[in-house]
Amino acid sequence: MRVITGSARGKRLTTLEGEQVRPTPERVKEALFSIIQFQIEGRRVLDLFAGSGQLGIEALSRGAKQAVFVDAGKDSIAVVQKNLESTGLMDSAKIKNMDFAAFLLQNREPFDLAFLDPPYRKGLLQRALPMVAQAMNKGGTILCENPTDEEMPETAGDFVRGRSYRYGKIVLTLYRHKDVTEQ
Repeated sequence: MRVITGSARGKRLTTLEGEQVRPTPERVKEALFSIIQFQIEGRRVLDLFAGSGQLGIEALSRGAKQAVFVDAGKDSIAVVQKNLESTGLMDSAKIKNMDFAAFLLQNREPFDLAFLDPPYRKGLLQRALPMVAQAMNKGGTILCENPTDEEMPETAGDFVRGRSYRYGKIVLTLYRHKDVTEQ
């Protein structure tokens, strides 16, 4: 797995091994960043359920101002830190080794862009989405990665489901504030 473009282009990223880990496939990551390419530069990004941190790192490489990486797993956080150090992006990052709900309850700075890619079929996405919506700027975008057989809600707080993009067994679902028109 590599950083696609930007300041860390081509840098290899480390991932955890095992059945609990499911890194976003390269083609899905490329598609995701094509969808939001003009919504990254200078933005504050949340990589919730960070895993290897590849989505937040890609955003930083493409000019995001700051990325916050949140994961409850100590091993995942160690991999995120290693990847940030190897890409030279640590200065623009905050790493939080904690449960997503605990982080969102104590967070005070809103985000412009949020990536939600939790373990599939555990109800985490449905629990996290409304909480993330409360932590977003009005003009922000929430991107969820979910399996095709998992139904996504129409709304999350003041955010409304927009377009969905299917890639094999994976769906990317966008949410935007109800007062912001689809771009």
